[in-house]
Formats: sequence, C-alpha cells, structure tokens
Amino acid sequence: MKKEDAKMSVTVAEYLFKRLTQLGVGSMHGVPGDFNLTLLDYVEPAGIRWVGNTNELNAGYAADGYARTKGLGALITTFGVGELSAINAIAGAYAERAPVVHIVGVPGRPTQDGRVQVHHTFNDGEFGRFAKMHAHVTVAQTKLWDTRTAAEQIDSTLAQCLIHSRPVYIEVPVDVVDVRISDQRLSAKIEIPTIQPSSSPSHDATVAKLQDKIAAAKQPVILVDGETRAMGVTDEVRDLVKATGWPTWTTGFAKSIIDESLPNFHGLYRGTYDSQKTQDFFGAADLVLCFGPHFSGTNSFIFASLPDAAKTVSFSDSEINFCGEVVRDLAVKHIIRKAADDAKASAKPHYAAGSYPDLPKDSLLPFSTVQADKDIKQESVWRVLGNFFREGDIIMAETGTASYGIKDAPLPKNTQLFSAVTWLSIGYMLPAAQGAALAQRELAESGRWHGVAKPRTVLIIGDGSFQLTAQELSTIIAHNLNVAVFVINNDGYTIERCIHGVRQRYNDVARWRYMSAPQFFGAPEGAFTRSVRKWGELEEVLGERELADGEGLRMVEIIMDKEDAPVGPLAMLMDKQHALLKK
Repeated sequence: MKKEDAKMSVTVAEYLFKRLTQLGVGSMHGVPGDFNLTLLDYVEPAGIRWVGNTNELNAGYAADGYARTKGLGALITTFGVGELSAINAIAGAYAERAPVVHIVGVPGRPTQDGRVQVHHTFNDGEFGRFAKMHAHVTVAQTKLWDTRTAAEQIDSTLAQCLIHSRPVYIEVPVDVVDVRISDQRLSAKIEIPTIQPSSSPSHDATVAKLQDKIAAAKQPVILVDGETRAMGVTDEVRDLVKATGWPTWTTGFAKSIIDESLPNFHGLYRGTYDSQKTQDFFGAADLVLCFGPHFSGTNSFIFASLPDAAKTVSFSDSEINFCGEVVRDLAVKHIIRKAADDAKASAKPHYAAGSYPDLPKDSLLPFSTVQADKDIKQESVWRVLGNFFREGDIIMAETGTASYGIKDAPLPKNTQLFSAVTWLSIGYMLPAAQGAALAQRELAESGRWHGVAKPRTVLIIGDGSFQLTAQELSTIIAHNLNVAVFVINNDGYTIERCIHGVRQRYNDVARWRYMSAPQFFGAPEGAFTRSVRKWGELEEVLGERELADGEGLRMVEIIMDKEDAPVGPLAMLMDKQHALLKK
C-alpha cells in the first residue's frame, strides 16, 4: 500500500467503531472469546468504554437497557457459544423495539471455506447456522466477507437498526478485522431516510381526514403506547397532549412518556380493571387517538384495555389506521406535528374551562395512611414507594409483582420507566439497569439529562428474578454506577403462584442472604444495605440521605408475604388460587 493511501484508510474494525461513536455509542458491552479478541483490541482506542459483562446474556440485556436510554446500544460476543447465550436478549430487544447492534467475531474466511472442524461449532464444517438463527430476531444481518463492500454493509445495517429501532447482526471474521479499507464514507453521516410530505400523494387527503375527525369529535381522548419512542415522535405527541388538553392515558409500555403532572393526564388506562367512572367515560369517547400501539396481552391488562377499533385512529411508523382503514407510506411524524400545531392555534378547545370531566387520577400515599408496626403489603407499597422517586430517575420494574405494582405509582416529570411489556424474560432488569445507568451517566456528563447532574437508576426486582442475573451487580459496582436496588423478598415466584400452583414447591426459590451480595460482588466496605418488613422500617430507610443521595450501589430488601399480590389482575388471580385451595 502506498504511503498516501495509508493516510486515507482505516481497518474494518476502526471503521465499524468509528461509526458507532458517531451514532452516540460510548460504551460497548460483551464478553471476550477467542474469535473476537482482535476485534476487542480496537474498542478502547476508538474512544469506546469496554464494559465487560459476566456473561453474554447479561451483556445483551445491558446493551438493551443502554439502547433504550441513549438511542443505540452495542455488544460483542464470540461465535457460537457466545452469540447463542445472548440471543434471548436480542429476541427481547426485537420484540420491544430496542436498537441494539450485535457484533459477532467469527472464524476466519479460510477456516470457513475449508470447513475446518473447530471449536464452538457442531464439528461438521457448517458455519452458517447461528446467523440463520439470528435472522429471525434481528431486522438486518450482514457478513463482512468482501472488504471492498464492508463499509457500505456496515452503514446499511446500522441504518436499518435506527430506522426500525430493532436489533441488527454483524459478523466479523477474524482475518477481516485488520484489513484496511477506505475511510471516505466516514466523512458523511449515516442518513436515515424519511418519508417527506410531498412524496406521498395521499398526504394532504390524510391530513384533511384527520382534521375532520378531530373537528367532529364531541368527546375525544388520547391513548399513548410505548412504540411512540421507537417511532421517534415523543416530542410531537407530548405537544399534542398539552395543546389539546384532551383526557390522556398511557399503557404500561408508555408510562413516563407523558408528563404525569399535566391536569389532563389520568395514568394508565386499565380497561375493565379501571374505575367505573373511567370505563364509562373512555367507552363513551367518540374518537381515540392512539400513538405507537403495542397491544400485547401484558401491555393491555390481558386485552381488557384495547380501545374500540371503530372509534380509534392509531399512528404507527409510516401508517395511520383510520378506524379500520389503513393508509400507508405516510410522514406520520409530520402529520402529528401538524395536528399539535393546529391544536395550539385553535380558539375552540373541546374541553373548555369548567367543562373538563372529573376523572380519577393515580396518587401517592403518605406514610400516615399505613400503620408503622404492620407488615408491608402489596396493595399500598407501590404508591408509598413512589414518594422516593424524583425528577431524572430511571425506574426499572422487573417482570412480576414489581411490573404490575409500579403501574399504580404516579411518576415525577422527566423520569423514564422500564417495566415488563411483552418478552417478559425474568432477570432482564438487573443487567438492563447496568446498561441504562451507564447511558444515563454519559448523558448527564454531557449535560443532556434533564438538567440533573447526578441522576439515579432505581431497580425494583423480585427475589426469583434477582437470582437469575445477580452476578451483574459486580459490573454495576466495577463501574461505580449510581443504582439503588430494592429486592422484593417474597420467597419465590409470586407471579407464578398467582397463575398456578400457589403452594407448589416449583414456585419456591433458594433462600439467599441478599444483603450480603454487595460485599461478595466487590462493593466497598460499608456499602448501604438495609432489610425491612414493617411500614415504619421502610419509612425510616427511605428517609436516609445515603440511600436517596448516595453514590454507587445501595440495596434495600423489602420482605413481603409470598401470597400477597398487587391490586388488579394478579390479585384477582391469587384470589382464584385461594378459592381452589378451599375446594
């Protein structure tokens, strides 16, 4: 290679990591393995922090949490054993639309061409199986086999990750890592194509149709769901909610997207599990504007909160469903912005002063409403625990009683909630908290976290889920992340007890000394740990400054009865289990 050519070139690894840094990735999760070691040599020189997780599954969960907080996450695993360990996390990211780049170091091209029987394979010379598996759980896949096209392949794959807000899969053979390629494309940003209003002949007709529906509505409402984030329209939807003043609810997936202090915000819509007054009003609405629908059973109170399709206009990535009639290939972001601007300019609001309906709102509970010497109960703990949350927090509620209970707690402005939605892989939230806290710190250090200099990540996780991924506490400790962990110790899988086998041994877990975990995983001497069973004990702990304002890992164990469930679907299921026991 000529000297002048060398100045204009980078290795394939340098190109890939430069692109990731341009897209905001400041940390790389993963685990070393012999097919990715040379690739890892380039991570820190590229200005990317190497995290180093305890296993590949946790690395995938952590990259997911990082992605949902910062907009893009990445992990590196080795071929075969490493990538298959991570694939469950990648599938969850696909199901719930987290943009994660899964980079896999694979055997070199001569090894694959020669069908050499190497380790981490089935010893049959077949090297393509694992990529085929990932094709089902990623939106785009590429193998950097021909270095002449490697830069274009990387750019195209990363663009697909961002466009669809779903994981992608990049194979890097070990003999490709150091090959030099042109750096010319790096001078231009990866462009994310968008549909422009002028490019769609149906755009003007769609805008007019939406305007007509809004003008004709007598009792309109808004329902915000979680794919609003993946669509990139959170600002537009927030402006529309404020500008219209219409009664607004969210799903669990969308909780924290809308400012819950707004006078027209009424919490989660629970359908038949909601107050009768809310059910009657929502049911009588003649127009429902629904943004980012993700109507899984878990996210819709077992399909109890689905809006009437005949009255609903729902907005997805590039289409709008008008009460059953789908219009595709639209600039949806622009259309929502136009609706918000129209609402701001309107002189005739649908709900004028004095006419706004008196609808229930979620509220916090002060400690004065519970007895200090009584055991902590699920029916109240979530609205009491909500007093601990503050602006700028990331709140993680693990699959189980935590994810159901947290729905009752109103959240401060500028918080971000992670709760179980569709994939429901227990243990996810602990490693995800590591990734989210790391992304949160990076954003705060650059002044982009709601003006909060030292924000917190608050994890609430059951003992059963904690046992699946507990070792990731060590990564939180190693990177001195600001995480407060509340472990709900209710002696096993309470959510499974609600469903079946309330007193069966298979729903039990081994009894751990949870508050010894920080010391075992390397926390400094004197790390904050407390264990509480009574309301008075919880009040005292939540009032401790070290818990609220301390740094690093802090842990609180909340002991509750194993057959106690949050109000709503779980409590009803538990009642059925108890009724069966009496027969």
